Amino acid sequence: MDDRSLANALRAGAWTLTERLHWLEGFGVRIDQHADDLIGLIQAETSKSAWDAFASEILPLRASIHWHLRYAKRVLATARVRGRPWWMIGQQHRVVRVPVGRVAIIATWNYPVQLLGIQLVQSVIAGNATVVKPSELSPRCQGLLLRLAADGMPAGMLTRTPATRVDGESLLASERFDRIVFTGSTEVGRVIAQTAARSLTPTTLELSGADCALVMAGSDLKLAAKSLWQAVTLNAGQTCMAPRRIIVEAAVYRAFLAYLAPMVAGAKPMRLISRAAAERMDFCLRQAIAAGGHSLTGVVELSSGSVVRPSVILDCPQQCELAVGNHFSPAVAVISAKDTIEALEIHRGYSKHLSMSIFASSRRVRRWSVDGEFIASLGAGCVTFNDSLIPTAHPGSSIGGRGESGWGVSRGEAGLLELTRAVSVSTTSMLMRIPTGEPDNKTQLILRTILGGFQRKPRT
Repeated sequence: MDDRSLANALRAGAWTLTERLHWLEGFGVRIDQHADDLIGLIQAETSKSAWDAFASEILPLRASIHWHLRYAKRVLATARVRGRPWWMIGQQHRVVRVPVGRVAIIATWNYPVQLLGIQLVQSVIAGNATVVKPSELSPRCQGLLLRLAADGMPAGMLTRTPATRVDGESLLASERFDRIVFTGSTEVGRVIAQTAARSLTPTTLELSGADCALVMAGSDLKLAAKSLWQAVTLNAGQTCMAPRRIIVEAAVYRAFLAYLAPMVAGAKPMRLISRAAAERMDFCLRQAIAAGGHSLTGVVELSSGSVVRPSVILDCPQQCELAVGNHFSPAVAVISAKDTIEALEIHRGYSKHLSMSIFASSRRVRRWSVDGEFIASLGAGCVTFNDSLIPTAHPGSSIGGRGESGWGVSRGEAGLLELTRAVSVSTTSMLMRIPTGEPDNKTQLILRTILGGFQRKPRT
């Protein structure tokens, strides 16, 4: 078989990166053509407004498609390994990115088109066969998204299961994958991790955030209040990276609350995904009040069915359920800290750090944002300065949790690479290469002189 025949044989049934990017371009066009249909189904299944569905679902997915069309070839390109030792003369070393193989995506409902869409794009562009289990709470919009994605794909590259929890459990128990991608609660993430561990299957787990926001003296308090309240209430608080507690330096505590109070008082009721989610918010509010907290507006309005009113609770204990963030709703605890050191200590006392927001003076931001040791000490996968939540939607940025917020990364360059496997490839020249076998005594002495510090005597 000649080289051309071999290449054709190896390529048979394959789907090249160029072909995958051509598919992606068409997928973006189909998203645009069916945007209104997707928005309508998102509204029906998650109660988002038409604008929220467009801004938080369609817009980020299209941005991710555009980013991959522009940068995926560079990210996945074969890379030369530099720094070859002199005694490897005649060798060339490269890292080749190849698909991991078969990927399972367990989809979530809170951003059903955006999150599933981006995860699917990354898995497919990386070259993997992909199996999707849609969320039982958003099967119709995700079903349409998958039909739009399947158009133009080779057979077997994309399959889906029914959108039931039982089917998700059965999928992971009965089939073998090379990576599992899951977005959801810490509790379900633990179960998936345990299931995957039995077959040594790698996982990407983007779990509960229950994140902190820090408001420091010298920051723009009006901006901080507006940005954080938008993050608390976006998607009715049903966002993994929404702040669940706002830690404010005592010197600006009252001034910050003065900016926040009018927005809280004017907040409109919001519908959560289920009555159980609303009842959980009620429980957290009641517990916080019973433990000594009080509402910023002076009243606490409990849910009616699945409809809730956004709430801010002050002075509640740091370890009550509301402050810990054991809910998925538009409610937040505000905690006072005497200074920056105490604010950071309070932040580090919580176990979930998917992301965090810091509002501080320009001088502090310039220093902290480039201080690797400071950033590392925060323990978060995403850190936003003088903004909250919205910057994390950058299509080139990645999201990765730690501890109870999960592991692995999704989105952006790091997320795309995580769905590939790095293969080290070396080639050695037949003309210029080091001899095989042990050199003679004279050569060994020369090498010892050159290398220095090599104390073993030549064999006699």
